[in-house]
Amino acid sequence: MAFRRTVLMGDPAFFSVKGGANPHTRTRWGTRRSVDRALAQQQWARLKDVLADLGVRVLVVPPDAAQPGLVYPANAGFLTDVDAERPHSEKTFYLANLLPTRAGEKAHYRHVLELSRFLCAEIDARYRMEGEADFFPVGDKYLLTHGRIERQRFVPAFGWPPWKRVYGFRTDAAVEPLLAALVAPKPVLRIELVQEAHYHGDTALCAFGPGRRHLLAWRPALAPGAWERLDAAFPGALLALSDGDAACYAANSFTLTHDGASHLVMPSGVSERLRAQLRERGVQPIVVDVSEFLKKGGGSVKCMIGDLGPVEESESAGSSASSATSAASAEPSETAIS
Repeated sequence: MAFRRTVLMGDPAFFSVKGGANPHTRTRWGTRRSVDRALAQQQWARLKDVLADLGVRVLVVPPDAAQPGLVYPANAGFLTDVDAERPHSEKTFYLANLLPTRAGEKAHYRHVLELSRFLCAEIDARYRMEGEADFFPVGDKYLLTHGRIERQRFVPAFGWPPWKRVYGFRTDAAVEPLLAALVAPKPVLRIELVQEAHYHGDTALCAFGPGRRHLLAWRPALAPGAWERLDAAFPGALLALSDGDAACYAANSFTLTHDGASHLVMPSGVSERLRAQLRERGVQPIVVDVSEFLKKGGGSVKCMIGDLGPVEESESAGSSASSATSAASAEPSETAIS
């Protein structure tokens, strides 16, 4: 039985800043940034081609003008045992509870996944939880990243302009018992985030390499004591990011194995020093420019990819269909390069 790594990507035809829910999306004055949509479409297509060249099957979530955040399907939800080789009928995708300005995306993700024969379930609606962006495997454990959930607002500040916008974080720590039950007996390690510009765990932490046993990490994004807990849980696994690499979202990278080799698809701008450190660990970095998505939307390579893990080739091969523009009628298109 053959399996093929499969991912979600969201068509960027209507990519724009709708709610401005993180510091990247707004200017210092608090106005929403304007997207160069032609450039975004070009960068998105290049990332999709890179994944296809690495043997990845890409399921495309059709665009919806009312839901520009569909370009970031890492927030759609998560699969337990994402790396397990199983048919669709044994894979359950747990749909996330996104912030209010993106809540309408859930129906689109469910539609595409169910058309592609994945089982879907939902996280208890009482809890804010933004998918694999904040809940992902590292070695034989799971990390749950979280931070203070805030009402987004402007507050007075010293300086010019004399105000700042409060954004908060995106996943509620209270969801931990629910998630722990889903992945048991694997333990869950909870890590608090403290930098609003790194509002999801996958912007400051990235498990990579065989078995996802290595971990990129940017210490300033983590609450006091978190680094020491990570080091104790994953001895010898941490690779500290410099401030420069963290700023270009080096942690927001996508790990995969192709033809027996480990790769890490990374955003442009990462240092040669970091790339050399990855090679020393037997991992080949592949750099892709998705700067329009980071500078305007606050998401980079990994944010643009929803990981569905290895999927049985014979099942996924029949799910190709044309795109439409509403969740009620849209069907996912499928890109495959053999």
